[in-house]
Order: sequence, then structure tokens, then C-alpha cells
Amino acid sequence: MIPPNASLVKYDNPVLVSRNTDKKTPRAKALKASPTPPSASGPVPAPPKSGKVGALDAKAAQQTDEILNSILPPREWTESGQLWVQQVSSTPATRLDVVNLQEELDRRLQQRQARETGICPVRRELYSQCFDELIRQVTINCAERGLLLLRVRDEIRMTIAAYQTLYESSVAFGMRKALQAEQGKADMEKKILELESEKRDLERQVNELKAKCEQIEKRAAEQRQVEEKKHTEEIQFLKRTNQQLKDSLILAKSLDSVGRDNSPEEINDSCDEKDLRRMDDFNSTEDEDFFPLTGHEKMFSNLT
Repeated sequence: MIPPNASLVKYDNPVLVSRNTDKKTPRAKALKASPTPPSASGPVPAPPKSGKVGALDAKAAQQTDEILNSILPPREWTESGQLWVQQVSSTPATRLDVVNLQEELDRRLQQRQARETGICPVRRELYSQCFDELIRQVTINCAERGLLLLRVRDEIRMTIAAYQTLYESSVAFGMRKALQAEQGKADMEKKILELESEKRDLERQVNELKAKCEQIEKRAAEQRQVEEKKHTEEIQFLKRTNQQLKDSLILAKSLDSVGRDNSPEEINDSCDEKDLRRMDDFNSTEDEDFFPLTGHEKMFSNLT
């Protein structure tokens, strides 16, 4: 017979259960159970009591066994086609049993190399077995106290299960967020490359527009200089023309006033050298070799 893994909880000797029926009710098991002979080192059973006191003790013991079986269910395993059942022990514990339990707990913690701090499944398993053994010992002496400790144990297990579920969900959430971050990182890197390419295109367009703007400004400056030069020449021409017209008008008035009273010979004699020079200058304006005519000057000469 190969018993299951050793536990800190104290159990009775295994009981062989027949496999003739598929029903595994406690009543069928009790009818078809054949207990193994007790070991020599085990305690000697007390002689059965008779009378009313014995019946009350038997009823209390049966009730205690039922409570123990509800708190700590029997262990079952199969060997060579036979079903073995091992129920939790209902023997009261002594001070020596408690001391032995403490020593066994320390020995197994050291043997299985349980960590002293932090999360350790081995340490949690051993302390859970130790707590179950304490519940068993207390339940035998006082069933109500044992049931209260059972509620404490279930609450602790429920809290641990809630923390474990929260941890698993947080790990899954973290993994999901990490995957999303990786995917988002790839998308952002792709977008960065696209924006950098767009930036280079825009910079190239800016440089081209700057070059075009400089060329336009240069051509505009050259054209402005040409226009200013042309405008200056036109102003100078108009000033010269205006002055010549004024001189010719003055000369004409002077000749007109002199011609009324004198003959042509007298007019020539009366005109001083300055007036004759002014007339010659006025007549010489018709010569294009003396003053190169521009477009406006040619138009003016044609009109005159």
C-alpha cells in the first residue's frame, strides 16, 4: 500500500473499501469497510461502556466524527484496483502532540527549503496543514470552537484566492497593455518616419520657394533700376525741352518786339551776340547727332 503524501494533519489508519459497487456513499463505505489491524505502537482502545452514559458518549463521538469529516474530508486513493479511504483522527491531542507538531513543522520547512519571507507556496502549504491540525485538535475538545476556526480558515483561503485572482488578472492586464504598447510603439515609429519624410519635403519646398523669391526680388530690383534710370532720363529730357521752349519763347518775343520798329538788317545789327548764340542752339536741337533722341524725343520732334 502506497499512502498519499504525508501531511501534518493526523489521520487514522487507512480502510480498504470494496469496488463491487459504483456508489460511494458513506453508508455503503461503512458497510463494506474492512479496517486494517492497528499498529502495535498505537493506543490501546478503551473497553466499550454500557448503559446510558455509553450511548451518550457514542452519540457525541459520532457527532464529532461527522464534524471532523465535514471540516477535513477523508483522503481517498486507488492501489491495484482497490480503493483506500483514510479519515481524520478523532483522538484528542496532548501537550506533547502540540510540541511534536511544532517540531515537525520546523523540520519540514527546513527540509523543503521554504522561504522565510515573501510569497512561498511551500511555506503556505505547510502552515495550512498545521492550521488544519490545530482545527482538528480544537474540534475534538469543543466542536463550536472548531467550527469558528473553520470559518476563519475559509475566510483566509477566500482572501488569498481573491488576491491570487487579482494578481492573475493584473498580470493579464499588464501583458495586454504591454502588447498594446509594443503595437502602439511600432505605429508611432511608422508615423514618425512619415512625418520626417513630410518634413524633408516641406523643407525642400521652402528652399525652392526662397530661391524663387530671391530671383523675383533680384529681377524686380533690376527692373526698378532700369525704370528709375529711364524715368530720370525722361525727366532730364523734359527739363531740357522745357528750358529750350522757354528760351525760344523769350527769343521770339524779343524778335517780335524788335521787328515791329526796325528792318531785318537793323534787327540783325541790334541783336547782340548772346541772342544769336541762343537762336543757333535752338536750331541745332534738330540735329540728332548733337542730342541722341529717345522715343519721347522723337515723338516730340515729329510733333514740332
